[in-house]
Amino acid sequence: MSVNEKDLHSALKTYFGFSAFKGLQEPVVKSILSGKDTFVIMPTGGGKSLCYQLPALMQEGTAIVVSPLIALMKNQVDAIRGISDHDGVAHVLNSSLNKTEIRQVKEDITSGITKLLYVAPESLTKEENVEFLRSVKISFMAVDEAHCISEWGHDFRPEYRNLKSIIERIGDNIPIIGLTATATPKVQEDILKNLNINDAKTFKASFNRPNLYYEVRPKTKHVDADIIRFVKKYEGKSGIVYCLSRKRVEELAQTLQVNGIKAVPYHAGLDAKSRARHQDMFLMEDVDVVVATIAFGMGIDKPDVRFVIHHDIPKSIESYYQETGRAGRDGGEGYCLAFYAYKDIEKLEKFMSGKPVAEQEIGHALLQEVVAFAETSISRRKFILHYFGEEFDSETGEGGDLDDNMRYPKKQNEAKDNVVLLLKTVSKTNEKYKTKDLVNVLTGSENALIKSHKTNEQPFFGLGSAEDNKYWMALTRQVLVAGYLKKDIETYGVIKIKPAGKEFIENPKSFMMTEDHLFNGEGDDAIIAATKGAGAVADVMLMKMLKDLRKRNAKRLDVPPFVIFQDPSLEDMALKYPMTLEELTYVHGVGDGKAKKYGKDFVDLIAKYVDENEIVRPDDMVVKSTGMNSALKLYIIQNIDRKLPLDDIASAKGMTMTDFIKEMEAIVFSGTKLNINYWIQDILDDDQQEEIHDYFMESDTDKIDVAIDEFDGDYDDEELRLYRIKFISEVAN
Repeated sequence: MSVNEKDLHSALKTYFGFSAFKGLQEPVVKSILSGKDTFVIMPTGGGKSLCYQLPALMQEGTAIVVSPLIALMKNQVDAIRGISDHDGVAHVLNSSLNKTEIRQVKEDITSGITKLLYVAPESLTKEENVEFLRSVKISFMAVDEAHCISEWGHDFRPEYRNLKSIIERIGDNIPIIGLTATATPKVQEDILKNLNINDAKTFKASFNRPNLYYEVRPKTKHVDADIIRFVKKYEGKSGIVYCLSRKRVEELAQTLQVNGIKAVPYHAGLDAKSRARHQDMFLMEDVDVVVATIAFGMGIDKPDVRFVIHHDIPKSIESYYQETGRAGRDGGEGYCLAFYAYKDIEKLEKFMSGKPVAEQEIGHALLQEVVAFAETSISRRKFILHYFGEEFDSETGEGGDLDDNMRYPKKQNEAKDNVVLLLKTVSKTNEKYKTKDLVNVLTGSENALIKSHKTNEQPFFGLGSAEDNKYWMALTRQVLVAGYLKKDIETYGVIKIKPAGKEFIENPKSFMMTEDHLFNGEGDDAIIAATKGAGAVADVMLMKMLKDLRKRNAKRLDVPPFVIFQDPSLEDMALKYPMTLEELTYVHGVGDGKAKKYGKDFVDLIAKYVDENEIVRPDDMVVKSTGMNSALKLYIIQNIDRKLPLDDIASAKGMTMTDFIKEMEAIVFSGTKLNINYWIQDILDDDQQEEIHDYFMESDTDKIDVAIDEFDGDYDDEELRLYRIKFISEVAN
């Protein structure tokens, strides 16, 4: 169908209300309308769906759109129905429909009302659907999320592999449109080959998102506190936090809520109703943050997401690119923060170990790229764009200074001679090693593969041993990005030399190598030591004053000091300086009840101390842990109220008695009563109870090992801990 400029623009205005196309949309729409096979690579937020929706609405017949996600289809169908007079203009055909609904869909297609039919690849394999579609006019076939075809794509779906043969069965010469938001050169090649559209007209938009700021930070034990501090800076703005496991999503969402952040969890384990509700709350701005697994975000068209945080590093650069791409779609600020620890990579590698070898090879190759991205010191934007086969000049390119490496550059050193050594080693080993083994050859480390090729007997083996493995890994990455070497995809990442590399060996020139980030946890210990509630780091002077106050109050109330607050709680106060009763509840082992009952004197003392000594309180005062799972806490309290045997309550939750006692202690120490007299009566007679009671009443400490020594082993650990729970409940709470 040939179309003139005027008709095209008036159709755009009529259907979508836009007066101009965005980016590559216009040439793509023209290509589709002229009946050509077309391949579109357009990053998220570039207006990809309009590329096939507009031509479908303008042409005779029905366009079939293959999409992997039911939620995505539903969103798009609703959107198209919203711009048309007839609901039948767009339909979904999938397993969620009943017989009546299917009949309606078929009627609308036959009578020419339906312009867009969204199907999952599985629905297309059903014989009755193929038969029906053969009998009606199909304008073209659009394969959305086409990267699912390639096992090198981050979202491989085997059923996508059969699409070509299905399309052929539906009809000859149906134009095919492939669309994807992320594709490396290798994946692009795969898509064209698999859909058999090698002559397709290819349109590739730039992958650069100039308004996004990229940052990678080391992930320590205090990652939750780091996230809370970051989110608080963006108070009232929308953001997404990605985690890899459902359990972590639940825990982190709860921690954010406890710290006064409006957050909800989102993952595939929630029922459909909760998922839809949480998604709507985010879209309607009833909550600011969604903590999610990657299940969230497909087709979420919220333009003003201001930050995307990766609590866990993703499995591939594609995933990272897609997930960060949900920030700043309106062109405004978008902050992309990822937390990285090599431990997480090792965890992901473990998950892969059960998979077929080829799949493992691919998984490892993709993960190594993620490691390279996290540890690189060159422009992160340049790194990402190079990965997608796009050149970028970080000096002149748009958004070139928007990442941590460009804002806070690392030291650079001249590495010309080592680049020559690296390139020569690739050449002399006949281009047969991947990065890791290549580095082993340079540093002179033998392994089975190197021995089998007898490389360890060569004169150049170990010529780079003056530098360590980390140095050579970093240099190899930087030389790859500079375009002197390339990774061969067919052989899962073997390093090959490019013509520019051969030229460099002949005529070496200056090569400034940037020092790598240290993400191996070397900095972690210092950070952890400085934030731990350990006496050494707490304010020693204040600690002494708090202990004195506790002693005075204990005398006045005629209870042992530990009944008021235990030592770890005092240490935490001397670290966080809580000055109100509410802030006191953020302190380790202090619940609302305990704060109200004993806290007033303590916060008054701390406020006065802070004022007199001009103390600057730490920012992370606000980080409050959820402590125990609140559902478990409730379960324990209710069942003890019902006087159920303690060992039964423990085993019902799959806990050992030791762990169960720990949970009861946490409840009681933070100020809630538990009446376990019925159980104590069974294990200790009245005289024994009286003896232990008197001991705790007169003792300065509630430490169990001290009590065991005192009683010379008459009572075991479990008996004393259970009695201590009864004692604290009755005397303190």
